[in-house]
Amino acid sequence: MPISPRDRDEQGRARNARPRDGLGRPLPYGLTGVERQPEGVPRTPEEALTEAQRLLDLGRPFHAHEVLEDAWKAAPEPERELWRGLAQLAVGLTHAARGNPSGASALLSRGAKNISPYIDNPPHGVDVAALVAWAAEGTGVPRLTGGS
Repeated sequence: MPISPRDRDEQGRARNARPRDGLGRPLPYGLTGVERQPEGVPRTPEEALTEAQRLLDLGRPFHAHEVLEDAWKAAPEPERELWRGLAQLAVGLTHAARGNPSGASALLSRGAKNISPYIDNPPHGVDVAALVAWAAEGTGVPRLTGGS
């Protein structure tokens, strides 16, 4: 059986072990990249929001997306689309930072659509109304919660 050149984890799932730049773009093997967020880290919703905001503030939206994606995968069913939408907003910001305005627009719109149903009763202090407005504008760093 041929050996695959793709990186695999212990369960045989494809994992790209190439180093990445600050916006998550793969770099050639052998270069030093930015440390990636570990996958599958169990966090409370508040911890996930705090870590994602920290990464957004550092200009690392790709890494924030990884944190939000873990929260999405672990969320109870009634909150899954909220977390999915938050991850999509971070990916939209990643596309904007990478100079891909059409990708940014698509992901920001999709993310806003997915979080909009939570606007009247947002869980975990997520400032859904402000995020929907931010996604329409698409400038600056979003604030995930109403806190500072």
